[in-house]
Amino acid sequence: MSQKVLVVGASENPSRYSNKAILKLKENNHEVFAFSDSPGEVAGIEISTKFPEKEMDTLTLYLSSKNQKPYYNNIINLNSKRIIFNPGSENDELCLLAHEKGIEVINACTLVMLSVGDF
Repeated sequence: MSQKVLVVGASENPSRYSNKAILKLKENNHEVFAFSDSPGEVAGIEISTKFPEKEMDTLTLYLSSKNQKPYYNNIINLNSKRIIFNPGSENDELCLLAHEKGIEVINACTLVMLSVGDF
């Protein structure tokens, strides 16, 4: 089933996992959105420097916990169904805020989830 997925901490650099995730999500027919503090594009998907306001099914995080803090309200108020904390982005404080809003929290790798069909 196709989902609206926001990649937070997106990068144009092909060696970055966020870049690989954008490509793999697109390959799996998900509607992909990308956010970063640096604008750019990956496979025709614009990396926006403005946090989207539309609801997303899933947010997948590629920012360290300290870099997530300025976006807490944006992340929580997006009313997503779940947040995936990729390795290196784990954040107990944001997990607690998400749980309080009824958002599912997963500490996992988006790329692995996609490759084993568990996304």
